[in-house]
Amino acid sequence: MFDIVLLEPEIPPNTGNIIRLAANTGCRLHLVKPLGFRLSDRALKRAGLDYREIASVTQHRDWQACALHLSGRRIYALSTSGTRTYSEAAFAPHDVFLFGPETRGLPREMMAGFPPAMRLRLPMRPESRSLNLANAVAVVVYEAWRQQGFENGR
Repeated sequence: MFDIVLLEPEIPPNTGNIIRLAANTGCRLHLVKPLGFRLSDRALKRAGLDYREIASVTQHRDWQACALHLSGRRIYALSTSGTRTYSEAAFAPHDVFLFGPETRGLPREMMAGFPPAMRLRLPMRPESRSLNLANAVAVVVYEAWRQQGFENGR
């Protein structure tokens, strides 16, 4: 299945919801430090319910460690400044989806390190700034899983 990477997540309920999403879709979740909360945070636990025990969650000390862990894999960087929409991508099993911090997104210099075809965005109205992180992750994961025929789903 797919891997979800949250670079320096800041808001516990978002990460809790994404833990729940990962558990329900079979994705693996990677959290890149520094985190804006502790994994024992009450809001994270409430949003993630009891899914933390069945979700695959790995913490990485920094982006370089995470990238090394995922080396050889296709990594899509998702940002409001993405070159093309997520629906234009042909996803494959084991693809990786990288999302930035809630308040600032992926840094420009990081985005520049990805080929244009690997920089994705979700369409929004022009006057909008961004979507909620957990919602954006869900949209991309479910589209990728749909493209795989919802393999191992019911």
